[in-house]
Amino acid sequence: MITTEFLSQLDRFNLVVKKRVTSSYTGERRSVMHGRGITIKDHRIYAPGDDFRAIDWRIFARTDDLYIKRYEEDKSLTTHIIVDHSASMNFGKGITKFDYAAMLGVGSAYLTMKENEKFQFSTFSEELETFRPKRGMGHLASMVDHLNNIKLTGVSRFKDAMSRYKKMIGSRALVVIISDFLFDIEDIEQGLIMLGDQDMKIIQVLDPVERELAFQGDFRLKDSETKNMLRTYINPRLRVGYKERLENHISNIAKICDELGLDFHIVTTDKPIFDAFYDILK
Repeated sequence: MITTEFLSQLDRFNLVVKKRVTSSYTGERRSVMHGRGITIKDHRIYAPGDDFRAIDWRIFARTDDLYIKRYEEDKSLTTHIIVDHSASMNFGKGITKFDYAAMLGVGSAYLTMKENEKFQFSTFSEELETFRPKRGMGHLASMVDHLNNIKLTGVSRFKDAMSRYKKMIGSRALVVIISDFLFDIEDIEQGLIMLGDQDMKIIQVLDPVERELAFQGDFRLKDSETKNMLRTYINPRLRVGYKERLENHISNIAKICDELGLDFHIVTTDKPIFDAFYDILK
């Protein structure tokens, strides 16, 4: 069950992050949820620690000097929040991956709403469910109600969902995608490419158990999506191999996001939600 009690933490968070973000830029950014904007305001000389993705390479080609593009924030940007509700998200003791992902989604919508901005939320598994972008607490309440009543079933068809979703983004937007991303790396890459040149935050949510596999002995494992059963003996060697494959998968996602200029974060469900938001949006 998703509650909204944690949103009171985000009121404090909103002030903390705004203070930190504002101190890093000339002039105040209007929203902690928005990305780099769409209108170039002016340029300044590159300084160590600046985001290299903001370098204007056309100026460099003409002058051999590094300049950073500074943007005007566009208040008409819509934040799109997309949450995975496939069966694999129904994993975890106490708080599931879906519960945590839903809180990240609701919190993102709340921060957007605090800036009087529109947000659109969607969920996907084998199908994509979308809701019209709106402002206000009523829209947020509908989002919470939908997430609390949704069934966690099916296999993530990420590429198909993003193929459909790209038609719903009429102009430049901020897209927040929250999933465990435990599916084919090629589907992840193709799905992200389909969304085009948008500001995107890609958030991978994992349970500490599946991140560390801190078990030993005989186990019968059930695939939550395919329902297939596997009997295996977990020993140190198997654990090392498992962790290497998982970390390789995570690294591949991070590499894809880096090449596409996307903001990638990985969180585990034992991390306090305030800390997760601070790391994602700082």
